[in-house]
Amino acid sequence: MVKFSTVNKKKIINDPVYGFISVPSPLIFDLIEHPVIQRLRRIKQLGLTNYVYPGANHSRFQHAVGATHLMDQAIQVIRQKNLEITGDEAEAAMAAILLHDIGHGPFSHALESGIIENISHEKISELLMERLNHEFNGKLDLAIQIFQNKYSKKFLHQLVSSQLDMDRLDYLKRDSFFTGVTEGVIGSDRIIKMLNVVNDNLVVEAKGIYSIEKFLIARRLMYWQVYLHKTVLAAENTMVKLLQRAKYLANNGYDLFSTKPLRYFLYQKFSDKFLLDKKDEILSNFIMLDDNDIFIAAKAWENHPDRVLAYLSKNLMNRLLPRIKLQNKPFPKEMIVNIKKKAMQLHKWKEDEVEYMVFSNSITNNAYSQFDEKIQILYNTGELIDIVQASDMLNVSVLYKIVKKYFLCYPKDCGI
Repeated sequence: MVKFSTVNKKKIINDPVYGFISVPSPLIFDLIEHPVIQRLRRIKQLGLTNYVYPGANHSRFQHAVGATHLMDQAIQVIRQKNLEITGDEAEAAMAAILLHDIGHGPFSHALESGIIENISHEKISELLMERLNHEFNGKLDLAIQIFQNKYSKKFLHQLVSSQLDMDRLDYLKRDSFFTGVTEGVIGSDRIIKMLNVVNDNLVVEAKGIYSIEKFLIARRLMYWQVYLHKTVLAAENTMVKLLQRAKYLANNGYDLFSTKPLRYFLYQKFSDKFLLDKKDEILSNFIMLDDNDIFIAAKAWENHPDRVLAYLSKNLMNRLLPRIKLQNKPFPKEMIVNIKKKAMQLHKWKEDEVEYMVFSNSITNNAYSQFDEKIQILYNTGELIDIVQASDMLNVSVLYKIVKKYFLCYPKDCGI
């Protein structure tokens, strides 16, 4: 069980985005101090995005604390509008948003695609919350209910996870700040001031409609300009291929240098039954895994006798990324085959090896989902209207449309 500290827990954190923010309660202080949360300091919020935007070195810890601060502000605003939120509910909502990212591993997409099969970061988050709840003697019962949308006040879950949650408000503002991409700047203060609750649903008062328009546009631009930037895609997919190769070698008996937690996931085969039987073992190793484990291994693998592993490691460590092309339709199979043949001739790679060097996939994004809970605008008459109908500026078809793009990665000396 957690040994609760007797030190002063009324701390102030100097955040570069919001300025001085307060830790709202002793429970939140103890959670922040816990190793499961402190681990987030060692995981970059944007993975390899710093290969494009050098300032993007902020951590998931900073994001978690920032989102908790916004949750505190949102609760205060809603209370001022004569809606009851008890002290326990407020603390639980803040705990839920603080813990929402604890299931993320280093380079989450690469990790889940490469070495940790059948276990999503969402599932790990829930398992870690249950483990923390046991340590904290059940003090997170309500937070878990809110996180899982099982609590009677649904709007509290919407503050944690929805199309206008504190998670999105923080990461857009924070990621814009650290990348320097001004198109992502949003008026989070204005949006929060305009929040209200009607029929147990989170809504936005009509005076905030322009801030919501800006929020949706900023989200769309940040995805294509930052999160799905083509060079970021090239870097992250190099990481995916590196970890897939490492996992392949581990499964075939090769000895790979790695830290203890990374070795556990490299040499382990996962299944639903294994997850059920070895839950504590998996979680204990997972909370020891962070960005450092991956980079330390990749640095050592630069000199590994397996030439594919060594090639990918050198490219990743030295930012020697593959060429990447994006387009709106799939790449012709004949084109991909010809590039692979050229790569095999130039580098003497075998057929199974060239798959790690030349590959195609797709990405999708939409700014606003028509299938999730809508962002509702509240007028003085009491009428509620979906933002896409209420706005006279937003193009509904553009917002709703799922944009799909295809990419092709290949060594720069193998283009056709």
